[in-house]
Amino acid sequence: MDTYQITRIRLLELLEKHKMSIHSLALRSGVAPSTIKNILYGKSKNPGIVTIKLICDGFGISLYDFFDTKEYHSTEMENI
Repeated sequence: MDTYQITRIRLLELLEKHKMSIHSLALRSGVAPSTIKNILYGKSKNPGIVTIKLICDGFGISLYDFFDTKEYHSTEMENI
């Protein structure tokens, strides 16, 4: 699994865990709904760290919490 897929799955997990819609996350994070949808549906395969940080703020979690999963820990570095 590549980093994009892990990020997409993590975002979906957090939406479900926090019982939030894309729209409510957008309102809480200040990230446009279209940006969140682009991450979820594959149009944006390399979201910036600032975007991820804003999304984390919307969930009320830290960047560490976002990336502290076994999937991220087991992912090898990708050649970009």
